[in-house]
This record gives sequence, C-alpha cells and structure tokens, in this order.
Amino acid sequence: MTSTTNVTPSLRTATAVARRTAWLAAALFWTAFAILEGVNHGWLAGTLALLFLILPDLTFVVALDEAPAMAKGQLPPRAVPYYNAMHRALVPLALLAVYAAQPLVSWPWAFAALCGWLAHISYDRAFGYGLRTKEGFQRD
Repeated sequence: MTSTTNVTPSLRTATAVARRTAWLAAALFWTAFAILEGVNHGWLAGTLALLFLILPDLTFVVALDEAPAMAKGQLPPRAVPYYNAMHRALVPLALLAVYAAQPLVSWPWAFAALCGWLAHISYDRAFGYGLRTKEGFQRD
C-alpha cells in the first residue's frame, strides 16, 4: 500500500503537466489561426481577434469598486459569473460550430474573434488559471 500512495502525487503532477502542455499547444494553434485570419481578412478580423484575446479578463470591471476589499488573488463575487462565462471553452466552441454550420454566411471577422477568445482561454489554462468559485478564488 505504501507504494501506491507514493505514486499518486507523481501521477497527479504528470497529468497536470500533460494537461497544461495540451492547453499550451491549443493556445498556440488558436493564436496562429487568429493571426492568419487577421492577415487574410483585413484589419477588422485582426482587431476583433486581438479584442477577444483581451476581453475575457475585462470582466473584473463589473465589480471594480469591490476589488480593493478582496483578498489577494480573489475576484469580487459579483464578477464571478461573468468571468466564468467568458472563460468556458464550450461557449466559443459552440459558437464556432454554429459558424461552421452556416453555409450561406461568411463572416471571417467572427471566426477571427472566436479564435482570439479560444486562444485566451487556452493560455489561461496553460498557465494555471481556471474558473473561479462563487467566492472568487481559483478552483482546484
């Protein structure tokens, strides 16, 4: 039994490293795709890709007045639902699927924005930032 308890922490660490590496690979992929869309489709696509790369972290503005009273690393609880909504990968992936299913509409600027959004989420996960608890702290 002693050997299994010693293996668990190293397995957990290896899993975390593999997960972060996969997120970093995804971040680089989505960044490259966003840049490609900006180059191919002009300034609007590039601007929206950059905006959506930054936008998810601006959700803290919702409760900026509460920020000084929070503990270090804590997001004000009022901003947590907005932060978590903007940091769920399923949201832009679902919108990407809807975009791909629309054969009559071609909006490359929307695709570029979704690539920027997915790049942001992927970078956050790669560097250890994830969703927040309702109190505003990082989830484990």
